[in-house]
Amino acid sequence: MVLLWKAPLAHFSVNAFYSLDAGCSLRNWYINFERPSVRHAYGFDTFDLFVDLVVDADLSTWRWKDQDEYAQARRLGIVTDTDHAQVEEARAQAVAWVTERSGPFSEADRWAAWRPDPTWPTPILAHVPPE
Repeated sequence: MVLLWKAPLAHFSVNAFYSLDAGCSLRNWYINFERPSVRHAYGFDTFDLFVDLVVDADLSTWRWKDQDEYAQARRLGIVTDTDHAQVEEARAQAVAWVTERSGPFSEADRWAAWRPDPTWPTPILAHVPPE
């Protein structure tokens, strides 16, 4: 299970991944670098920017993921110079939030203790007609 936080114009999202064991415990945080989402009538469009930051549940350690893919996307022009500047700024902000326990991480302990309401029904996706 995942809870996702993303500000409307942010170049990253913060995801809290929970294990599906009986306790549904927080497994890790995952920061996905991406272009800002674009809202449409039936949902959102996103564009992944390849590089990610994986953070331990207790925020004690973190590591970069897929930097080689990011470098290749840069070489191929998939990640533009503008994207790259935004990613560099977003990387600095994300690392600062983790190390300072600010932003969404200011309540990390509360999110670690969060559990879904067992009475919530399983969501059903509506059929989306082609545009």
